[in-house]
Amino acid sequence: MPVRSAMPLSVVILAAGQGKRMRSELAKVLQPLARRPLLKYVLDTAQSLAPAAIHVVYGHGGESVPRAFAEERVAWVRQAEQHGTGHAVMQALPSIPDEHMVLVLYGDVPLIRRDTLERLLAIADAKSLAILTVLLEDPAGYGRIVRDARKVRIRKIVEHKDANPSELRVRECNTGIIAAPAKLLKKWLAHVRNDNSQKEYYLTDVAAIAARQKIRVVPLLASAEHEVLGINDKVQLAHVETIYRQQRVQELMLAGVTIIDPARVDVRGTVSVGRDVELDVNVILEGTVKLGDGVRVGAHCILRDCEIGPGTQIFPNCVLDRAIVGPACNIGPYARLRPGTALARDVHIGNFVEVKNTRIGDGSKANHLTYLGDAVIGKDVNVGAGTITCNYDGANKSQTRIDDGAFIGSGSMLVAPVRIGAGATIGAGSTITANAPADKLTLARSRQQSIEGWSRPAKAKKS
Repeated sequence: MPVRSAMPLSVVILAAGQGKRMRSELAKVLQPLARRPLLKYVLDTAQSLAPAAIHVVYGHGGESVPRAFAEERVAWVRQAEQHGTGHAVMQALPSIPDEHMVLVLYGDVPLIRRDTLERLLAIADAKSLAILTVLLEDPAGYGRIVRDARKVRIRKIVEHKDANPSELRVRECNTGIIAAPAKLLKKWLAHVRNDNSQKEYYLTDVAAIAARQKIRVVPLLASAEHEVLGINDKVQLAHVETIYRQQRVQELMLAGVTIIDPARVDVRGTVSVGRDVELDVNVILEGTVKLGDGVRVGAHCILRDCEIGPGTQIFPNCVLDRAIVGPACNIGPYARLRPGTALARDVHIGNFVEVKNTRIGDGSKANHLTYLGDAVIGKDVNVGAGTITCNYDGANKSQTRIDDGAFIGSGSMLVAPVRIGAGATIGAGSTITANAPADKLTLARSRQQSIEGWSRPAKAKKS
């Protein structure tokens, strides 16, 4: 890791933009990238640098922005009127001590990497201005970097709308990300004027001011274009999300995961994996997901905030949401595990089975067309097809307990609160409203009879 200046670090994140091109009521920095707000990525990267403070300048979106990040340890600075990036940084500077190094980031540039920022801070000191630049194939719309005669230092930065034909041919562009000593930055910004086509105070103008004062303005070329991409509309948002997805999938493959088609796996959170994990097509991993050794996830599955034990196989078209699945389980196809589900070892949850807020013990099975909600199920229990734990009476939810070794016949209704004893057998088609004793057959159904004179209702014939 590069050695950076010993000066304390203050980070300023500019997040006040309206984002008109998003055509959304949601503030631009709250737009979701892989289900998390854009600003969250920048905050996490900033926090990884262990700064003395983080200042977020917000404006459009009002209090919705700080409210969305109420748990973050940042100083919020409101920019009531937006008059450019220079004006935005000015709002935060009064709270930053002169002896600090200031790193300016942007809330709509989510892919900036920590190691890039570390390298930028390593070339910054108390007597210089460090600017992150990038080479672009199509630099339209970006401020151009104009270097000195030796092409070593930056002489000035010219905004695209203010550039002359020669400057427009320059492919090295400004990213807006800078590192500067607070004392000097305050002085430079005091000299910035808004005599430009946009009538705004550009942060980029500090480069020319510093150069005129014989201060070193040193560039650092970003290693990849994508990490400095800003997001202004939904097309750019989708493009950056594609890049983000590719990065996450590549990380998983380098960690040893077999991915059948890397273009059709979507990672929207933090994923940790064991050895020999396999993901089929159209798998979505959201939030915090842990996959143990040998886990196999079939096609079209969604896993959200889940922990999956070693050797478990999840068959296609399953949805697992905040569930804990033990080792050697079989899930699906077409199963749904809802929040509060905890499966022990060798549990089988089959097709069209839904489980919610339920603990299931070792070796138990519910293989077909079943709902298990608010239940505690022991070991080696067999739950027949069409069984339902009737946990809700319209006002309250109650618990069903099924003890070890019980057998629940198909089509049974277990009306909670109720307990099925160890080794009990419930006859198919029963509606159980009272506790069933251990090791006995319990039936609850009327005698079969045929009703004379009854006829099935018929639709009226069309005239």
